[in-house]
Amino acid sequence: MHKAKRVEIIIEAMMERRLTDALVGVGVSGYTVLPVSGGSGRSGQWTREGQVSRASGMVAVICLVRPERLDGLLDAAFSVVSRHIGVINITDALVLRAERF
Repeated sequence: MHKAKRVEIIIEAMMERRLTDALVGVGVSGYTVLPVSGGSGRSGQWTREGQVSRASGMVAVICLVRPERLDGLLDAAFSVVSRHIGVINITDALVLRAERF
């Protein structure tokens, strides 16, 4: 088992490409993007129900990185998230195949 950091970024779907480009730009070699169907936050509850396009929804971008790469990832992510709706969550993780990260 090898230590890693799991970073989850919830952001407006229209910002997905800008965020993933920024992550790749600092050497993040992999990530997963998932649709977010709803939630609740500072502005209250929201849902994707009734939305005509994906553009007004939210996505979750999830990646695993070595701990020493976390600061660069956070700088890149914050440069996008700071101007838009978004949340960044970091947790400790263990991975079996460290050579993939």
